[in-house]
Amino acid sequence: MTDITDGAGRARRRGQGELEAQVLGALRRAPGPVNAGWVQEALGDDLAYTTVITILTRLYDKGAVTRARAGRSFAWQAASDEAGLAALRMRRVLDGESDREAVLARFVTALSPDDEQLLRDLLERPEGPDGPEGD
Repeated sequence: MTDITDGAGRARRRGQGELEAQVLGALRRAPGPVNAGWVQEALGDDLAYTTVITILTRLYDKGAVTRARAGRSFAWQAASDEAGLAALRMRRVLDGESDREAVLARFVTALSPDDEQLLRDLLERPEGPDGPEGD
């Protein structure tokens, strides 16, 4: 983890996933595919280039970013928004469990009535929960 300062100027450690979220945010604000140096500058922190590459590679392995060869390096781009990344994490947790039915049942029974109704509405859409094009 990397040290950053809080509002009072004290050093603190980034929470797990915080740096990934910052990198994804920078990529979503990018004018298009960008290199790791651009991401490093966009974050405005004193992050090492190797740290940025490590985070980008982790995000790539998770399917949260895409990359394309650009010379001897890569051009990176966000593959999804925050909701897409959260859905990816949820799917990975589900995929890691042996009893999918039990996990899904426990998840649904733990939802608030409003969230349960929202889930029902999403599942009942004729085009599916992702919209008309399934995107």
